[in-house]
Amino acid sequence: MPVSAVTPKIPQSVLVVIHAPNLDVLLIERAKQPGFWQSVTGSLDRLDEPWHDTAIREVQEETGIVVGSPEVPPSALTDWGIENIYEIYPVWRHRYAPGVTHNTERVFGLCVPRDIAVTLAPSEHTAHVWLPWREAADRCFSPSNAEAILQLPQRMASR
Repeated sequence: MPVSAVTPKIPQSVLVVIHAPNLDVLLIERAKQPGFWQSVTGSLDRLDEPWHDTAIREVQEETGIVVGSPEVPPSALTDWGIENIYEIYPVWRHRYAPGVTHNTERVFGLCVPRDIAVTLAPSEHTAHVWLPWREAADRCFSPSNAEAILQLPQRMASR
């Protein structure tokens, strides 16, 4: 039996709502799905990878923003303690092991300067935009992403 050259994605991922202190939210558009706007997302690379490490890695890979840099101290990344379980869209199920239909998503927030440089990974995203939080929530294609953005004012008030 031939061995697959592609390792299936782990059905555990992070969602990182990147925002400025004024609650503007950074959204990025998926390269292969024009019109699909989202926050940073990404799966664990290995089962024992901590959620926090995945969030830092995905933010850097997808936006070029480095958590732990002078502009973005480690304390700027906060784990919201929320885990969403949702059905994986059929268009993306081929990336997972056969029979995997659901993903667990851990939500984080990342507060950055509004003028921070954003460098997209062109194979993943083609455009980015900063929007006021309500408008950003309305533009997201993912219900869990929109819900996380709608929680932003409350999350920031409790910090």
